[in-house]
Amino acid sequence: MVDLSSEMAELWTSLGAPAAGRGRVVQITAARRGEGASTVARELALYVARRAGRSVWLVDLDLMAAPQHAALTEAGARYGTLSDPVQASPDGSMFFTVQPEAQTAAGEVWPDARYLAAHRIGSARWWVTRFQRERLAPGQGVHVLPTSRYWDSLRSVVDLVIVDGPSPERSRAALTVAPFMDQTVLVVAADQPDVSAPARLRDEIADAGGDVAGLFFNRGPLLKAVRA
Repeated sequence: MVDLSSEMAELWTSLGAPAAGRGRVVQITAARRGEGASTVARELALYVARRAGRSVWLVDLDLMAAPQHAALTEAGARYGTLSDPVQASPDGSMFFTVQPEAQTAAGEVWPDARYLAAHRIGSARWWVTRFQRERLAPGQGVHVLPTSRYWDSLRSVVDLVIVDGPSPERSRAALTVAPFMDQTVLVVAADQPDVSAPARLRDEIADAGGDVAGLFFNRGPLLKAVRA
């Protein structure tokens, strides 16, 4: 694995200082598959937790596939061993809903927060989420919600929340949550000559009320401001 610590240091610095006494939520996404957004999200989380000494949550919006949990598990020697699952919501809120609702044996509604787990990674203060799709009953589906409550709850307990948003061709989740992020960074492969798709996504995020911090050119010169 290539050492990306210098690139992540520059990206972290480019994002600017967070507001005093309040955690920050930063979404990393891309207009197309294969641009490297998940790698950037994971490496930024690693850098901020280990080098900057901050507490970090890496929230994976690709709920059904959970690629971040899979990647971290596979590369445990690099990132650290994952802990047993713990609750992923400080106050019981959640950024998605599972419908139709399921009931417990006692006849109570199964809360949405019970579908999401968090795993601590190694000894640093960082965690990754995993949607527990095995808990879904036949006929149930999951939908990302346009609400700020979950993100606000994490801001109160974590220094940095990094949200790995899937590209629009896979899901609209990144656009749904964009208005509730403090910043969104768009990742573009450095060898990709066509930046029209990222420009369109930038405009869509801005139109939805999100803040686009800039473009990160993966495997190339770093963050270049493209303020909306």
